[in-house]
Amino acid sequence: MSKPILLIVEDEGDVRQELRNALEKRFSAHYEVIDERLPVGAVRRVEELRARKRDIALILADYHMPAMSGMEFLEKVAQFYPDARRVLLIDWLDTAANSIIARAMTLGELHYYLFKPWGNAEAQLYPTVGELLGEWFRTRRGLGWEVVSLIGDSRTREMFDLKQFLHRNNMPFKAYQPNQRKARWLLDRAGLPSHEMPVAIRFDGRTFINPSKFDLAGALAMRTQPDQGLYDVVIVGAGPAGLTAAVYAASEGLRVAMFEVEAMGGKAGTTSLIKNYLGFPRGLSGSDLARRATEQAWLFGATTVFGNNAVSLEVDGPTRILRFSDGSQVRSLTVLICTGVDYNLLSAKGIEDLVGAGVFYGTALTEANSMRGKDVFVVGGGNSAGQVATYLARQGSRVTMVIRGDSLSARMSEFLVREVEHLEEILVMKNTRVVEVHGDHYLEQVTLEDVNGLRTTHAARGLFILTGGEPNTEWLGTTLSRKDGYILTGPELMPNGKPPEDWPNATRSPFSLETSVPGVFAAGDVRYLTAKRVAVAVGDGSMAIRWVHQYLKEYYENEGESASGP
Repeated sequence: MSKPILLIVEDEGDVRQELRNALEKRFSAHYEVIDERLPVGAVRRVEELRARKRDIALILADYHMPAMSGMEFLEKVAQFYPDARRVLLIDWLDTAANSIIARAMTLGELHYYLFKPWGNAEAQLYPTVGELLGEWFRTRRGLGWEVVSLIGDSRTREMFDLKQFLHRNNMPFKAYQPNQRKARWLLDRAGLPSHEMPVAIRFDGRTFINPSKFDLAGALAMRTQPDQGLYDVVIVGAGPAGLTAAVYAASEGLRVAMFEVEAMGGKAGTTSLIKNYLGFPRGLSGSDLARRATEQAWLFGATTVFGNNAVSLEVDGPTRILRFSDGSQVRSLTVLICTGVDYNLLSAKGIEDLVGAGVFYGTALTEANSMRGKDVFVVGGGNSAGQVATYLARQGSRVTMVIRGDSLSARMSEFLVREVEHLEEILVMKNTRVVEVHGDHYLEQVTLEDVNGLRTTHAARGLFILTGGEPNTEWLGTTLSRKDGYILTGPELMPNGKPPEDWPNATRSPFSLETSVPGVFAAGDVRYLTAKRVAVAVGDGSMAIRWVHQYLKEYYENEGESASGP
């Protein structure tokens, strides 16, 4: 199998040769380094490589070149290799390039830049190139070793659910259609009939016929039951708030367990690229953020439990008891609820039968490859919808955004609005809604209705719904005070400056982020009137652990007084 290519386009011969030598020294074992002097010849080279079905992982182009600038060249070759990391080479003192780079990175036309001369390659060149290649490889999930091979009809909801679970939990896998040669070979080797689908085959040969996500979690050594005994804090939900809380709680010596039904990262974990997260100028994918945070929590000793929904919260004296859908329970002195929000269901005729079969709530990045060259629709006008639309467009889909309002700027960040408007592959239909979807076993068409009641039907391969959400709190019943489903915390429980009448602690008011039950806290999007931002959720998660410590300090002081007697 041919190695992926690193392409250098630089008209200064000494710089080009030095860069080639440096890249070959570090990366030649796994990549082929090639170079071109002029961009016109490089375009022809790229077309030739595309015709030969060669992969290009990284393209480095000088900003100032004859006949065509480096930025123009990178834009031109992006149509052939949309996944390739695109890097601009600029001189240290070239201030004229600053505005070009800022605009290009904001619009997604450029992944990063490198200064020349770069000085020490170990410090300035290799770390940046290595990270970019890592990003490229993660977009190519079909490459490399497979922990799990999935076999089944990719258009079924069951297959979609399994792919999403593995993708979001960063498990290396590959999905095969039953009629593919590799699929037939895998089934024959396992001695399985070809009509029982879907099938998951682990790298060691163990097979699972029509497995649930819970079955896969157990098969992949993911913990599905908590330890016995009393925890200091139990966290429900592993989005940014829950992950942050787990990291801080475990690093500060608390016994902590975190429960997650779907995958680490929550809704943020499905985001293709978070561009405005502090400290990541190139942006950060939601899955990468979740992977890093999960590893941090694990290294500090947090226990993570997958698979079961929380169904109730009970108070037993100083202990809080969480019960789960499989009948299990966990006991803790404190509880932190970070269950976030679920996407609003779309009211459109025929939609329920096609969820997971062309209709997707959320990003469903596993389906992007199958959408290339196809017509897809994205419903919603917020940041999540904008990120999905731009990602699909850059992957080669023809995207139509459907919004009820008359402007994207009402709910979308300015940089995303500019990116959406910049991409020719995206059409925005305003004052419009989806009223019906069509397809026997898989989505084939969508019917739209505008503000005047005019209906039109369009061919559609995918429908991605990102229309805001409802807080995931129904399981709490009347245990906690809520408003519009969101959990009230701290000052929101005291509109008159006084604790609520049923507040059981006579010595103090609720802590910030504490709910109407002492020792139970909430963080992130599930809280009432909180800003729906990853950074806000991260701040909530860290702050919540501060109040957990304060609550536990109070608890142990009271325990000591009780033990010593009057």
